[in-house]
Amino acid sequence: MTFLTVLAAIFCFGIIIMIHEFGHFIVAKKCGIRVLEFSIGMGPALFSKKHGETMYSVRLLPIGGYCAFEGEDSDSTDPRAFRNASVPKRMLVTLAGAFMNLVLGLLLILIVLCMDKKITTTTIDSFHQNELGVSTASSEEWLRPGDRFVSINGLKIYTATDISYALQNDDCYEFTVVVERDGREVTLENVRFRDSRIKDENVKVSFDFYVTGAEKTPANLISYTGRGFVSTARLIWISFRDLIRGKYGFNDMSSVVGIIDTTTEVVAQGKTLQEKVMTLLDLMSFITINVGIFNLLPFPALDGARFVLLVIEGIRRKKLPTRVEASIHLAGFAILIVLMIALMFKDVAHIFNR
Repeated sequence: MTFLTVLAAIFCFGIIIMIHEFGHFIVAKKCGIRVLEFSIGMGPALFSKKHGETMYSVRLLPIGGYCAFEGEDSDSTDPRAFRNASVPKRMLVTLAGAFMNLVLGLLLILIVLCMDKKITTTTIDSFHQNELGVSTASSEEWLRPGDRFVSINGLKIYTATDISYALQNDDCYEFTVVVERDGREVTLENVRFRDSRIKDENVKVSFDFYVTGAEKTPANLISYTGRGFVSTARLIWISFRDLIRGKYGFNDMSSVVGIIDTTTEVVAQGKTLQEKVMTLLDLMSFITINVGIFNLLPFPALDGARFVLLVIEGIRRKKLPTRVEASIHLAGFAILIVLMIALMFKDVAHIFNR
């Protein structure tokens, strides 16, 4: 882990936060809402400058950011106050941050695809062989070169990442696989994936095949960018669902410190500068889509909860009392801060123990 890699990871995380807050900021400006402060980071201000009616600041802790509006959580007689704007305008401002994160994720996926030599597909090219040219793949009993994965154990396959997730995440050794073969879908039962060269008995599932690479045509780039976005968003949603169900716990979660630490470790494994940059951008796309989806959850203090309250207001045609709404978001914010601090202590302790 180099100091330069850590700085790059922090910078990229800052970009993700800045893009999110910029979404709120620019839409609020377009809607005529007064923006009091645009801040990147939390805590004491390292730099601040007022331009027009807005204070722009960079703060010490790179764990978030905010866009403060006039009359956001309080009553105000200013006609340009946030709560005095129409419901549709406030909805647009509320959703703009997450929308910008998702757009950034889509753009980063496209950039990574353009940087790679070929596009990794979901079609089988060949199976693993030993030095004598003899196949060592157990899945060859069911699969053939040219088969395109459609689903594995019911999980629709969009990208090669989905194949990895399906084989590694399911607690089983045999899979129901649907492939497209000769123009029609074929369902294969009890498929086993194992390279016989692996002698470790604890490894029951392994990748015993290679997939083909497609040329980077405009059509393929657009198609696989969309596939990559859907795959990433679904994976994040599945993770949230599994977290609620108890499949993952506190130790499986990460703070900003943990995210930056993981990012620097993974990026450092790249052998060339291009590999390092591609890995960094790939992780950045995952994180920004994660931030966008997380902010849309209907949890107090998040954009999703604010949007739900605006929907309720639009139906009732009556604003929720300022104190009630402020209390709801304050409670949610307090819970998130406590969780964030606890995760940071856990991640810092992990780094020092390592």
